[in-house]
Amino acid sequence: MMREKTILIADDDYNFRTALEDMVGAWGYEVMSAKNGLDVWEILLGEDAPGMMILDWIMPGMNGLEICRRLRSRRDDPYIYIILVTIHDQIEQLAEAIAAGADDYLTKPVFPEELEARLLAGKRILDFQAELMSARDALRIQATQDPLTNLWNRKGILEILGRELSRASRKGMPLSVIMADVDCFKFVNDTFGHTMGDRLLVGIAERMRMTIRNYDAVGRFGGDEFLMVLPGCDEAAAVYLAERVRKQSDSASLILPEDDIFPITVSMGVASSSMGIGLDADELIQAADSALLRAKQMGKDRVEVRRSVQMMVM
Repeated sequence: MMREKTILIADDDYNFRTALEDMVGAWGYEVMSAKNGLDVWEILLGEDAPGMMILDWIMPGMNGLEICRRLRSRRDDPYIYIILVTIHDQIEQLAEAIAAGADDYLTKPVFPEELEARLLAGKRILDFQAELMSARDALRIQATQDPLTNLWNRKGILEILGRELSRASRKGMPLSVIMADVDCFKFVNDTFGHTMGDRLLVGIAERMRMTIRNYDAVGRFGGDEFLMVLPGCDEAAAVYLAERVRKQSDSASLILPEDDIFPITVSMGVASSSMGIGLDADELIQAADSALLRAKQMGKDRVEVRRSVQMMVM
């Protein structure tokens, strides 16, 4: 259901509620209904919460005013537009309803033309909010996604690392990182051009994404360097996964215009909190980077592990 076209009608008066349901349904809205405040609140806590509500002020269980207060205190996103309906027509009641969080106010009896106009106004607001949320999400993606590889960018992968470190600390779980670097990438760029280099990075990024687990994360850390964050992975599991990623990445050979094949290899450094390094982002990254440097020094196309005290050659 489109939430902007979904309305919850809540009133303990059966005849009034069903009359509103028939009226609103005839205008093309999807209709949900509730006969008391507790039922309303249960619906609002679910996944299919409506975009708009028509609430009776006085209902058993929880009145409309209290529902407004509770809903606004949660600062729900996306927003739910509320029209409060009551027999009261004094200005004091109107002010109280708006202060509680209602967006609009109708007195009984409700006239169809007036209700339809109020709903159209609410739908315009929800449509505008949907556009703003879409633009916000697009900006968030731009801020955290690498445009070339569609992986997380440096900012995005570091944010993920920070969150996973906090979770690992709370739950007493290990966390590992892999730093990967494309061997001879500068030679590829200088010899075959940046377009070929970009194609190579895209191919390797895709192989990394397909090889890691669903709950792992991989980002382009910078240039031809990639950082993988592996929640719940101890040293042995991280090394095993790094070897799998390395072998898959090595299959990203470049096909040159003359149908020649230029072999591609990747070096990797692994660091894990299970090695005694601890749950610190900078320390883990530095340890993985140190292991990566050793992999380069040891001949490339290999996985090296950095422990807190010593290195282990794989």
